[in-house]
Amino acid sequence: MTDASDAADGVRLAKRVAELRGCSRREAELLIEGGWVRVAGQVVETPQFRVHDETVEVDAGARAEPIPPVSFLLHKPPWVRTGAAEALLAESARFAGDRSGLRRLQRHFSGLTCVTPLEDAASGLLVFTQDARVRRKLIEEAALVEHEVMVDVEGPVTPEQLQQLNRPPVVDGRAMLAARVSLSRQQPDVTGLRFAMKGYWSGQIATMCAAAGLTVTGIKRIRIGRLPMAGLPPGQWRYLLPYERF
Repeated sequence: MTDASDAADGVRLAKRVAELRGCSRREAELLIEGGWVRVAGQVVETPQFRVHDETVEVDAGARAEPIPPVSFLLHKPPWVRTGAAEALLAESARFAGDRSGLRRLQRHFSGLTCVTPLEDAASGLLVFTQDARVRRKLIEEAALVEHEVMVDVEGPVTPEQLQQLNRPPVVDGRAMLAARVSLSRQQPDVTGLRFAMKGYWSGQIATMCAAAGLTVTGIKRIRIGRLPMAGLPPGQWRYLLPYERF
């Protein structure tokens, strides 16, 4: 029975869907959060959304299932702050080669955290996740995860400077694990270096290079653990696939 407040303010979409489907309110909420429900032809993912006399439809094949946590892989362009990079996870920036088969849902952004920050000027692979397992791997076990980073520095790099870069850096009086640093290309005005390093903290590479008398002009992370950025274009993202591991 519809009361006066329902008539004036509409009813919660979850209530309307439960009536249409003859299901529980919780099942109705799952259908809505799963992107299966349309109001006046538009997908609405908020169970609390108020409806009046609009047409409410539930897609054929809709499943009232909990939404598992997801992870996003983003190629951050340079000069985009990590804290602002989540705004790049729009459907319009989705990589055409994404093979997840997932629909991008509002629910995917609940509790989403960037677990692999980069310096503002740096570019490359970022990971945003809702998954506690991924969060644990990339935060709690961060010192065990190798990062591959391509770095440009001004001018030539001498053998002595390269040797310096391969020594264990000292942070707050404590020696850290040594990086494996090698030349990737060398030109008169710029040298490309490849860093393979366990763990990654903001400013680490610039500090190491400064200690060797080198000035960094570009940083690009191309791999985290076993996961390469591969062909992901700048500013685009894809979902982490179920079988992919860091």
